[in-house]
Amino acid sequence: MNNDNEMETSDTVVLDTPEDSVEAKLAAATTRADENYNKYLLAMADFENYKKRVQREIEAVITRNRNTLLNRMLPVLDNLERALSYEAAGDGIRGGVEQTLKGFEAMLAGEGIKAVDVAGRPFDPRVAEAIGTVEAPEGTDDDTVMHVAQKGYTIGDELLRPAQVIVAKHASA
Repeated sequence: MNNDNEMETSDTVVLDTPEDSVEAKLAAATTRADENYNKYLLAMADFENYKKRVQREIEAVITRNRNTLLNRMLPVLDNLERALSYEAAGDGIRGGVEQTLKGFEAMLAGEGIKAVDVAGRPFDPRVAEAIGTVEAPEGTDDDTVMHVAQKGYTIGDELLRPAQVIVAKHASA
């Protein structure tokens, strides 16, 4: 059934007056445009969050790989220090090893790696691993680090490798 002012189509009713039709179409188009703009803003925010997340993941992988590589270099540093501890090394060899050690230490310092200073201090399990004990000398507290068997290192605020130490213990009565 059709009125004079309405024309029926398959699914919708279209008003015959041109003013109502244009205003309705404009309102519908404005609503659709607002919805699409809001979807665009959400998509852009999601994309920015995605970029930030990917950047954080990349930085974490780089840091993990860098720490692994640097940790593999530390035994070389240990061996250079051991070579210098031998009194039998000639002055020429000793001087070369000292220069190599200084260069290696400078390279590590440039990467933000620092040795952990634990000698003579109270044992701290967060930065050191006790590998043995010795009789505490008179006037020395229990759990004082007496000897550093292997240096520990940090990279920034993160522990790269704990120090291996010998700690003082008083004899039990």
